[in-house]
Amino acid sequence: MKKSTASTTAAVAATATRDRQSSALTAALNQVLADTYSLMALTHLAHWNVEGRSFFQLHEAFGTQYTALFEAADEIAERIRALGDYAAGGLQTLGAMSGLKEFRAPLSETDTVAALIAAHEKVINDTAHARTLSEQAGDLETQDLMIGRIQWHQKTVWMLRSFLKG
Repeated sequence: MKKSTASTTAAVAATATRDRQSSALTAALNQVLADTYSLMALTHLAHWNVEGRSFFQLHEAFGTQYTALFEAADEIAERIRALGDYAAGGLQTLGAMSGLKEFRAPLSETDTVAALIAAHEKVINDTAHARTLSEQAGDLETQDLMIGRIQWHQKTVWMLRSFLKG
């Protein structure tokens, strides 16, 4: 009997630990979702309002970026659902959760790009946190998703910084 009770106690403790890890992970994923959705909106704003000598290049680049961010938000939300939790939603909720600094038009090309770089950097930090939690939980699928997101944001930051050097 004692061995059975010990096994049951260990199983309950393991389940409780998994549940806490899962809860922390889905909270982190909801943070990444909020960041991604907010960054999508900021990038769309930049797409609509960019002006200057590089209008055509930036307008096209921002269009490609906000489209990719919309698709990423959907993928992140669906991963949250696959993990058995619910995705955050609503513009006010996502905006408040993200804490990304909003900007208003008109901004110079340089200021617009710099504001987007700062937003991407926050998303990278929050995504790295979710990657770490997914690794700790042994959730390789979520870890892979977060690694891919980090790589995309790092590449985008590199491209935006390269524009600023022009």
